[in-house]
Amino acid sequence: MENFRRKTPEEILHSISKLHRGTLKIYIGPVSGSGKTYHMLREGNALKQQGIDVVICAVSTLQRPETVEQLGDLERVPSIHWHHGGIEYKDLNLDALLERNPEVVLVDGLAHRNRPDAQFPTRLDDIKFLLSHDISVITTVNVYELEGYTEIAQKLTGIEVGHTVPADTLELADEVRLIDVTPEAILNRLAEGHVKVNKDTTVFKRGNLGVLRELALRLVAEDVNETLNEHREELGLIGPSGATEHILVSAQYHWNGSIYVRRGQQIAKRLGGDLSVVTFRNFKKPLSKEAATFCRSMMKLVEKIGCEFEELPFQSRRSIADQLVKYAAQHNVTRIVMGHSKHTRWQELWHGSVVNRLLKKTRNIDVFLVADRAEYEGERILPARIKPSQESDKYRRLSEQEVAEKIHKIKRGKFKVYIGAAPGVGKTYTMLREGNDLLKKGVDVRIGLLETHNRKETIAQTGCLEFIPRQSNVYQGVTLEEMDTEAIIRSCPEVVLIDELAHTNVPGSKNRKRFEDVLEILEAGISVITTVNVQHLESLNDAVEQITGIRVRETVPDSILRMADEVQLIDVSPEALQQRMREGKIYAMAKVDQALNHFFKTGNLIALRELALREIADDVDERLESLERKSSLRGPWRRKEVIFVCVNSTPHADRLIRRGFR
Repeated sequence: MENFRRKTPEEILHSISKLHRGTLKIYIGPVSGSGKTYHMLREGNALKQQGIDVVICAVSTLQRPETVEQLGDLERVPSIHWHHGGIEYKDLNLDALLERNPEVVLVDGLAHRNRPDAQFPTRLDDIKFLLSHDISVITTVNVYELEGYTEIAQKLTGIEVGHTVPADTLELADEVRLIDVTPEAILNRLAEGHVKVNKDTTVFKRGNLGVLRELALRLVAEDVNETLNEHREELGLIGPSGATEHILVSAQYHWNGSIYVRRGQQIAKRLGGDLSVVTFRNFKKPLSKEAATFCRSMMKLVEKIGCEFEELPFQSRRSIADQLVKYAAQHNVTRIVMGHSKHTRWQELWHGSVVNRLLKKTRNIDVFLVADRAEYEGERILPARIKPSQESDKYRRLSEQEVAEKIHKIKRGKFKVYIGAAPGVGKTYTMLREGNDLLKKGVDVRIGLLETHNRKETIAQTGCLEFIPRQSNVYQGVTLEEMDTEAIIRSCPEVVLIDELAHTNVPGSKNRKRFEDVLEILEAGISVITTVNVQHLESLNDAVEQITGIRVRETVPDSILRMADEVQLIDVSPEALQQRMREGKIYAMAKVDQALNHFFKTGNLIALRELALREIADDVDERLESLERKSSLRGPWRRKEVIFVCVNSTPHADRLIRRGFR
């Protein structure tokens, strides 16, 4: 149901002005060669087939075969060529474009700087000019070309950036789509000569590519989060959405206050969330000399780590929990960090327990009580064993067991997972396209299990790929079909494509879950490319239920995702996904209305998209840490802490285990 709130005059004027303005879509990627131009041209061809008037201008294919192929019969408006320092550049021919007046223009290089005598100094200005003349634009940009992210990229990777666009450029776009690509895929393209390396050779190292990839994922996740907050605000929803983390630390002007802030910062870093700090103060009384000292110390710490800070009025001990709950609801807090009470049982009965009251009043919010062992052991914070770095390890002779483990890993097939925020984003389509690309290169690729859901575009991508027939199982007199794992292992292809990793097999199958079949195939030395949706990850089960109201029954252990050699996200905006739904490209037309009013509601899709972006960003970060890089965006994680989860036989036990894992 649409929001019934009356629009303000400003909102009405803005909506009218948008009718006479073109639409801007930006494809963003981690680095050159990630596939932005390829996908932009592919979309241009799709729009042309729908009867939209599309032209290209100043598009650089860099003679990459796959990208050149996507040019198809798209009309090209000649660009203005000029040279500087022996290098040729292309500017948009604005006069020619205005005269041609297409509905859509495809153009590369959003951060491009024009020739000195051009009408506008930058391509971004050119694009704004076209948009004001009701011409829509689809363009491309790399994450390190956005101001603010340029500095981070330079610091972490050493990349040299010639031209940039303002940090708020993405806010101008009607749609932003991330083209996610793994470092392995980029390095393969580089080895095949499909990516040209300029002076920035250091960028094309696995660790640096991983950093830029994580930077792009987190950037788009932040942009999606803003959209989600706006959408929830329009609907009048309060409290955490379930897609992102916001940590609240409650600390006092005491010697242990900074410990709680540091602990909150540690949790926020690992969860990729925001951090806020509040303290309760009696404004009717001046701070004591000791409290004033701790206040200055805390203010310096808060400023240093860059978090939000607020002093709340202290009314009474009994009101602290109510004030924290109110603050948490207003700021979408997901976790509260505070110190444990030193009050005796009688004091708690008399004055009330802040923690107990907090737990009774909160919903979907975790409460962390920071241990304070100073009284017993003279320690200020929960100790953690730090793993010593063994520099001599590389000279140590491996044991027989270690040799066997390494041989086992070498023999195992390669494992790649395409992940998406929802059905219909294009995971199977992309998997099949990669299968055909590998087939052209002489790799023996076959389809082990495919679920096209009668989507024409997906069926068309099967091409020349050979199917391995399914096996038939008879269960209670009914014949059921399932993937034939033994037949796949017998036929021994180099690569097998298997859809829907989270699927539960039909009764009578050897394994209960499809991911168990995949593990068997990998053990046989066969590489697997597969697909899964983010809502099927076991540890996200509760977050997905909070977002959508639906408990997903078919799940995959997170460890399976961590086993993968490559995990690649297929990112699609909610608007584009809903349009596919309306066109019958995801479900049959009879199911469209029901889907759009339930799982495919705008708020759900925005939140699931953010969840997917952050989950893959975290996965990238952990892979960077496994390379022992110190430049992962969340910082080095050297504390080897032990988490104890205490459960009983209640139905909530599995939820507690998932929270502990997260």
